[in-house]
Amino acid sequence: MTRPPTAAQRGVIEAADPVTGRLRGTEAQLAALVKRGLAFRHPRPPHEHFLTPAGHRIREAVPDSAAAAVTEAPVADTGVFAARVGGEEEPPADGAARLREVHSAWQGLLELRRMTSTDGAVDRPCGWERAHLVRAAALALEAAGHRPAGGDADGYRVRATPQPEAVAVYAPDAQTLAACAATLQRTGWQAGEYTEPRTRVRYLLASPRRA
Repeated sequence: MTRPPTAAQRGVIEAADPVTGRLRGTEAQLAALVKRGLAFRHPRPPHEHFLTPAGHRIREAVPDSAAAAVTEAPVADTGVFAARVGGEEEPPADGAARLREVHSAWQGLLELRRMTSTDGAVDRPCGWERAHLVRAAALALEAAGHRPAGGDADGYRVRATPQPEAVAVYAPDAQTLAACAATLQRTGWQAGEYTEPRTRVRYLLASPRRA
């Protein structure tokens, strides 16, 4: 039976980027996690280390309110990357640094898709995305350049729904909603437009595609 990670190794796992699984630690700590099958060293420079699916499972098993998934209300994370779900009270600053963070997170997520699919495909959502639906859908939209709602700006809003494996996406107008649907479909999601019975507001119901 595989021994559990040490306290120091668990600390490295807990501190991993919640989206990409990118790790920071000493060479000895990272090498030990690779040996245990909890991390892998990226073959391309700068040869950073990332959690494997087994490493992600250990991280998800660690109760950490600061890393809890976004549910119905948007939550502003502090100190770690979080995709914009729209409507945050204190959204991160826009600019080149944010663009780099979003691009890096999306590329890391594509790599996670490749690692965890049996055929190496990156056109279908992975297990992490199914466990973090709101964050995953929001990252797909933000990485594609869609503007989230916040402050004086109107834009998309991604919210959880009672339905399993489905999120709701709202947009300020029909054109923006259609563009969000196209992006989600292009990035591995199924998305259809619906109307709320009481408010008559149009929204998308999106879920990760399995095949």
